[in-house]
Amino acid sequence: MTRVLLTGGSGFIAAHTLDILLDRGHSVVTTVRTQEKADKIKESYKSHVEKGQLGFAIVPDIAQPDAFEKAVISDPPFEAVLHTASPFHFNVTDVQKDLIDPAVIGTTGILKSIKKSAPSVKHVIITSSFAAIVDGSKGFWPGHTYSEEDWNPITQDEATENPMMGYRASKTFAEKAAWDLIKNEKPKFTVSTINPPMVFGPIVHALDSLESMNTSNQRILAAAQGKFKDEIPASGVHLWVDVRDVAEAHVAAFEKPEAANKRFFVTAGYFSNKELCQIIKKNFPEFKDLPSDSTPGGDYPEGTPDQGLYGYSNKRSIDVLGLKYKTLEQCIVDTVKSFQKKGL
Repeated sequence: MTRVLLTGGSGFIAAHTLDILLDRGHSVVTTVRTQEKADKIKESYKSHVEKGQLGFAIVPDIAQPDAFEKAVISDPPFEAVLHTASPFHFNVTDVQKDLIDPAVIGTTGILKSIKKSAPSVKHVIITSSFAAIVDGSKGFWPGHTYSEEDWNPITQDEATENPMMGYRASKTFAEKAAWDLIKNEKPKFTVSTINPPMVFGPIVHALDSLESMNTSNQRILAAAQGKFKDEIPASGVHLWVDVRDVAEAHVAAFEKPEAANKRFFVTAGYFSNKELCQIIKKNFPEFKDLPSDSTPGGDYPEGTPDQGLYGYSNKRSIDVLGLKYKTLEQCIVDTVKSFQKKGL
């Protein structure tokens, strides 16, 4: 059993990570922004709370440099920290202030607090993103294979062009800041980062509304609701992973010593929006407004993933973390069923 601090406990990835941590017998404190969010999680895990396996710490604003100063202190002390929390806001008016600063400060702030006040911590796992790997300027980049060796070369000037560039920059700059801190300040703990692309999968956490779910899942909801009936939108990065595999990666990264000080590109492989629609249509005949096979849009650039599209290597995540990736069909079916439970 390990004593674990899980930040951002009400989030999509964190909710699945919490499930795995508790199932494996770890003792967890999770941070949330409000007492109300803590109470919602408590309702789902009453027995774990009652036996002292799950506790809570309120961190209202992770963008403050000392946000985690108190949360990292625990008795018994923490041995691992899983930092999944990311800045929360409804709209972006200033990319630097709303996206980049909170991401960088949130990441470096918790690392500095651990170094200063939690000497028992041995491992820190950070939720990064494929956004910190992908080079958007190369487009579909046929012939290139993305791996942990790749870094998004985005510049400060490019970052402020629009919110999408700002998001990618925030993930890139935050992860780089973490590795720089490790190199320059040489703390006693190791760091591993988990870098997923589009994250699909069942909703297990409390949602204010279906529309407030994670961005990646919103396209599955839109397809099921018939919004792609006349034309399927472009798929974007064409790489995906099941949230349950991302959660497994976070836990395996501190359980397995060989994962220390490594990045992990976690992806199950290719998808297209057209395939998503076909899977929903095959498994949920009750949804009538789905695209037909002749509906335009949503396909691979050359109609098949092995032409006109970059490759990917998820070898490290399989070899080191032991991930066994779920199939796209299994993931989409489970995701839509979870929507139905939430009132789709």
